[in-house]
Amino acid sequence: MKDLEKLRSKLSEVDLKIIDLIHERQVLAEEIGAYKRDKGQPTRDYIREKQVIELAQSHAKSLDVDTNLVVDLMQLLIKSSLKTQEFARVKEEGQGSGKRALVIGGSGRMGGWFVEFLMLQGFTVDIADPIESESGSRHYSTWEEANDDYTITVVAAPLRQSIDILQAMLTAKRQGIIFDIGSIKSPIQRILKDMANIGMQVTSIHPMFGPDSDLLTGKQIIFMDIDQKNTHQEVKKLFESTTAQLIDMSIENHDYAIAYVLGLSHMINIAFAKVLASSDDNRAVLPNLSSTTFKDQLNVAKRVTNENPHLYFEIQHLNEHSLKTIKELNSAISEITQAITQGQEETFVAMMEEGQSYFNKNE
Repeated sequence: MKDLEKLRSKLSEVDLKIIDLIHERQVLAEEIGAYKRDKGQPTRDYIREKQVIELAQSHAKSLDVDTNLVVDLMQLLIKSSLKTQEFARVKEEGQGSGKRALVIGGSGRMGGWFVEFLMLQGFTVDIADPIESESGSRHYSTWEEANDDYTITVVAAPLRQSIDILQAMLTAKRQGIIFDIGSIKSPIQRILKDMANIGMQVTSIHPMFGPDSDLLTGKQIIFMDIDQKNTHQEVKKLFESTTAQLIDMSIENHDYAIAYVLGLSHMINIAFAKVLASSDDNRAVLPNLSSTTFKDQLNVAKRVTNENPHLYFEIQHLNEHSLKTIKELNSAISEITQAITQGQEETFVAMMEEGQSYFNKNE
């Protein structure tokens, strides 16, 4: 027993050394980030990341250590370094010094993300939301209670409420830059263009990530030019210090793309989860017997079903292009069903090959 205790004690010492080294690495990452900002270099360097991974793999092999474990560890450390550098860059290069912002729906999860993001950039941020926020910002129950002297107003309310809010802002001829963050644009497209037509500064964006995102590397944000005054470019500046991919798209094309990118993927995963929930009493053993594909699908479906079901309903119901993807999905399921029930192997193979061709074209 004493030998075991000694070994465990040594193991704990090694663990603490690892934590000390992580801290040392974090300090170095902060210094590197400061150097990059001073020299005007981007936060992310893919070539350097590749070198770090390859060096770690090579060293792991020389020590007969599991290379997959080492690569996973290094990727976590790289992500941590990027998050540290991105946070510092956004704060240092922030656009909000001396400016005020209002976040309508700022007590919600995505609204709360924008409150923190704008505060990090130096904005004085107020919140308009029927629900009291714990952020410490000045709070109003409705946006009408707040003064009309904000540089930026973010509409982060649920889409059906955003329609009424934007319409009321149009009537009031609200000042400053106004933008929504909704997942669907067709229900508000006419209102936004009416706002632009009377000279209001307005744009529309779609953050393609959730409120739990603390690092925007690999994330995308869509920007739509509404007023032809480059207002969308002004809003884009808020994110130029991040590592997010900033995409320009016309508001007319947005919902068609989202019907596939969000609508179709949501539908498939909701249906997958419902089938599992409707299965017999033996369904509890399925995760224990699952294949790699099943586990991957299970994880995605779990994330989807844990999201706000009212928001996901809006994404389907309020998108005029949703019915098209639903029909295409039903048609594909019918074709697969027919091929299986009638023993049409060639048809089944052809369908898989057709799907494979899509991925080959887009690699």
